[in-house]
Amino acid sequence: MTPFYFYILLGSVIIPLLFSVFFIDFIKNWKAFSLSTSLIAIVFLIWDAIFTKLGIWGFNDSYCLGLKLFEMPIEEWLFFLIIPFCSLFAHFAFCYGFPTFRLDKTAAIYLTGLLIVMSVGITFFNLSKAYTAVNFSILTVVLILGLFYCIHLLQQFYISFLIILIPFFIVNGMLTGVLTEEPIVWYNNLENLGIRLYTIPVEDIGYCFSMLFGNLMIFEYLKKKKTKQKHESLWN
Repeated sequence: MTPFYFYILLGSVIIPLLFSVFFIDFIKNWKAFSLSTSLIAIVFLIWDAIFTKLGIWGFNDSYCLGLKLFEMPIEEWLFFLIIPFCSLFAHFAFCYGFPTFRLDKTAAIYLTGLLIVMSVGITFFNLSKAYTAVNFSILTVVLILGLFYCIHLLQQFYISFLIILIPFFIVNGMLTGVLTEEPIVWYNNLENLGIRLYTIPVEDIGYCFSMLFGNLMIFEYLKKKKTKQKHESLWN
């Protein structure tokens, strides 16, 4: 069969790659972005490899190139490089076009607090479901870090994430079987809530948020560190 997974990733990256030249701040900080993406990718790939080994999710080889590493197709490794680039490109494009459009700080704090409570509750009541429990546990940690250290980022990211969800649903829908006879990525429903948004497990939204906002927090930290070092070198 056709390596559809690879074609999905290729199609996802073309437009951001063509237009990224117009977002100089994004390009000139490519080292920081590469490092933040790599750090998050390591965490998620370890998670991915363990869950693949346990049969919590898996991949349909008929739609992949056939190259594997730790039982995961090469496309899955590329996923954690390409999708963060595409998604955070959309975030920065939004910030570039609407620099003052953000949630009120108080609203962002209350929303984050509510999401933390919900995530903790979902985790606690679903400890027997591996994907649900791990996913919402990580989401809880990411939200707590955002609440105490990066609320200014959440003020914009909550809005841009709604935009990111559009291509996310398209790509993830294709991966979970919208256009193919069988899903490219399958899930063991005994290990999740069993709630699907058409073909997409609802947990994937939290998964996406944790991966992207975790990346964004590290990226912005590295940018600030670089700027601080430049200023210090000018004064010394």
